[in-house]
Amino acid sequence: MSADGKISLPSRCQTRISNREDIERVHLLRNSVDAILVGIGTVLADDPKLTVNEKYVSSPKTPLRIVLDSSGRTPSNAEVLGGLAKTLIVTNESCKRTFPRADVIRMGENRVDLLALKKYLEDIGVRTLLVEGGSTVMWSFLSNGLADELSVFVGSMIIGGDRSPTLADGEGFASIEEVRRLKLADCKRIGDGALLRYEVIK
Repeated sequence: MSADGKISLPSRCQTRISNREDIERVHLLRNSVDAILVGIGTVLADDPKLTVNEKYVSSPKTPLRIVLDSSGRTPSNAEVLGGLAKTLIVTNESCKRTFPRADVIRMGENRVDLLALKKYLEDIGVRTLLVEGGSTVMWSFLSNGLADELSVFVGSMIIGGDRSPTLADGEGFASIEEVRRLKLADCKRIGDGALLRYEVIK
């Protein structure tokens, strides 16, 4: 995120905030997990591959790619539907769309039921899940107590704008007593930015 807590421009188009050193860190992190998860907003805005780039990792793995897409809006030509790694699209129970190059599971009446998804992933052997966002997905995982750790790269820039998405949007907590508490576990400089690593207090 930017120094003022934004993750993209007000237009929500792809906005490069991370520097080269942080991008390398992310690919090393991707290579250490079983699965990588984003929401449909990130797919539509950034069209990410969600793979490990051999430019940064000498022996890249292929973590499972997961897209939270309640109503099945993932474009048929999206990068996550390419054959570089296995992909799982998670929709709500009323969505009928299928994806020829991805597995589909349906859970939840309107939004995806994250608790059911957590159990499903555990059942198929996913032990480490990297949630890369965007802001609605981050809010959902944090507010439901489903995150163990939060790592935030803070880039040296100001984006501004009351319509610019933040790290965690959603409806927000109604009172200070409800807010999700964090414990700062580490803070280090990465190039011209800073990496903050928090443990989520449950």
